[in-house]
Amino acid sequence: MHASPTLIGFGFKHCLKYDIDMIRTLSGTVISLEPGGVVIDVSGWGLFVNLATIDSIIMGDKITIYTHLAIKKNGPELYGFTSQSDRAFFELALTVPGFGTKTALSLLKRAELPQIEKAISARDIKYLTHVVGLGKKAAEKIVIELADKVATHENIHGDTDTEVFDMLVALGYNEREARQALGAIPKEVSGRDARLKSALSASTH
Repeated sequence: MHASPTLIGFGFKHCLKYDIDMIRTLSGTVISLEPGGVVIDVSGWGLFVNLATIDSIIMGDKITIYTHLAIKKNGPELYGFTSQSDRAFFELALTVPGFGTKTALSLLKRAELPQIEKAISARDIKYLTHVVGLGKKAAEKIVIELADKVATHENIHGDTDTEVFDMLVALGYNEREARQALGAIPKEVSGRDARLKSALSASTH
């Protein structure tokens, strides 16, 4: 069972005074991989940090992550990111009405940040619903709120991945399986056929 920040030290919840900017980075050793995150040993304290993915993290790794401290009814929770741009997008997503930390983090689980921002700025509802996994209303809401606020990018794999998603579904994948297969494609793989082949080879479907 991981250590919650609310259990650490003497009255951790009270000493923070609900200042979400108090903890912005953490450096330490990964001592446990758990569903949804990792436990990091920071000066003897085991801190559980929610992460979008733990695929590239190995037990014993010494890591530095950028963090967001969320204050909830049951106490504070830490969310970690490998880049400041991922954290900035996560915090921007939290400004969308109805978007909580779970939804904001799920966006980064399903696609690379440049692809998500490209889809939002291009108002690509199909990509946001099919590939990213948002409901139609949530996709429309994030476009309305953030289309003029996110960074713009060249269209890296957005249109291609929408096609690959549709092809995977046509092959019998359900939407969840198709999104997981897309997420397993290395970002350096380009072209519809190459990305489809990579998705199929990485999938356990």
